[in-house]
Formats: sequence, C-alpha cells, structure tokens
Amino acid sequence: MRDDEEETPSVETSFEEFAKRAEETVEEEESIFDLDRDEDRAEALTVKVVPPRENEFTCRKCFLVKHRSQLADKKKMICLDCS
Repeated sequence: MRDDEEETPSVETSFEEFAKRAEETVEEEESIFDLDRDEDRAEALTVKVVPPRENEFTCRKCFLVKHRSQLADKKKMICLDCS
C-alpha cells in the first residue's frame, strides 16, 4: 500500500439501490400526511361560544377577550400586552 492512499472503506451504491431507498422514503412521508377524510368527519367537536360581557373587549391585535382594565388604547382596541 502506498503512503498517500488512505484506508477508507469504499462506499458504492448502485443506482437501483439508491432509487429503491428514495422511493421507500417518499412512500413513508406520504403515509405520514395521508389523512382519512371519513375519520375526520366522524369526530365532531362541540364548543360553547360565549359572547364578550360588558366589562370585556376583544383585542384587535391578539384577538383575545380581556377585561376592560387591560385596555391600553381605546381607539385601536389593543390590550396592554400588545401595546
């Protein structure tokens, strides 16, 4: 063996092996994102929506319902956290 040659294992992959691995990876990724539409419809969520009270407002920046004491700008309707 010559001194300038390094002792590294040669990595040889045929195109067929490479293509097969790439195809398997794509199939795995597609299965992760594949959603069954009937399954989504089967589970219905019920949420009770309560309108804001007289002493509450909805911030126009973060869209959270907060108490009037948290109102920073009455014209812009922005809370203290967002101002």
